[in-house]
Amino acid sequence: DEQATSATEAQFSLLKMPAIWIIGLASATMYVTRYAVNNWGILYLQEIHGYTLMEAGTLVGINTVAGIAGCVAYGYISDRFFKARRPPLTLIFGLVEIAALVLIFFGPRGHTFLLGTGFVLYGFTLSGLLAVLGGLFAVDIAPKKATGAAMGLIGVFSYLGAGLQELISGILVECGTTMIGGVRHYDFSVPVAFWLGASVLSMVLAASLWR
Repeated sequence: DEQATSATEAQFSLLKMPAIWIIGLASATMYVTRYAVNNWGILYLQEIHGYTLMEAGTLVGINTVAGIAGCVAYGYISDRFFKARRPPLTLIFGLVEIAALVLIFFGPRGHTFLLGTGFVLYGFTLSGLLAVLGGLFAVDIAPKKATGAAMGLIGVFSYLGAGLQELISGILVECGTTMIGGVRHYDFSVPVAFWLGASVLSMVLAASLWR
């Protein structure tokens, strides 16, 4: 009974830790960008860059493949070179991820090599950030008896962010859609600002936990 009570107290103590809430918000905003690119990236590449469905799908798929290496690399580098301190490498990955998004959204149109490079860098850094913000950081600082609860709490934040992204992005894309001669034309300027801004906010929130 004492062990059960201790575990319950440890789990509820998470709600009193400001850092856990900040990690949750950082993860939620990162999930905004993640699902925005996954769900809207193909349409964006077709409409803005003129790629076919197959070409756009291949480019978006590159980030998933690169993410396998990025996830492993983040854990190894943060443990090996930063002694398991997450904020320094999280900031580095965040800066590169944002630079990759800028290349994807504001780079030369139709330049496949640069776009491919952008998606490789984006997928590599995104997966590392999802690993740390989606649970690793919370597990590092949570009481040992509440690590499962910490993962669950961050998971709630993450998928709330993903769900809100879909709703907000859908509204923004629809508002930027016009019909000309019976053909839909899309203006992604506002949605892109929303997606990019979410990554910047996630990086700032994570950096606030430097100490």
